[in-house]
Amino acid sequence: MNLGTLKPPEGSRKKRKRVGRGDGSGHGGTSGKGAKGQNARSGHSVRPNFEGGQMPITRRMPKRGFKNPMRRIIAIVNIEQLKGLTQGALVDREYLTAVGLVSGRVDGIKVLGNGEINFPLSLSVDRISRGARTKIEAAGGKIIEVS
Repeated sequence: MNLGTLKPPEGSRKKRKRVGRGDGSGHGGTSGKGAKGQNARSGHSVRPNFEGGQMPITRRMPKRGFKNPMRRIIAIVNIEQLKGLTQGALVDREYLTAVGLVSGRVDGIKVLGNGEINFPLSLSVDRISRGARTKIEAAGGKIIEVS
């Protein structure tokens, strides 16, 4: 066996379909496109959701609700989730993102009072609930509200 005798496996190399080269080729005449119609025309292309001129389903379906383009997305963090953080750390947006408690695009962070905490933390957040504020201050922590 040498490089001169190497051949690809049987059936792995297929000749390309040469359409429109006469009836003897088996792909002459209409070139495998059938007879007439939009799909048989040269330069044919329609967008993926085109329904042949019928009213598209996206326009037939009833519309419900409203998504306010000016909405503010507020990330929620509970005191229970702050248990695993290091004692005395300054907890701000960057820190919460690095730890994985906040992800994606958010306009603000609100801390809620679900859970207990027994070590001091410094929180720099946009909003905080009254219950969360009392629990954090009782544990010796301090809160800096950033607007």
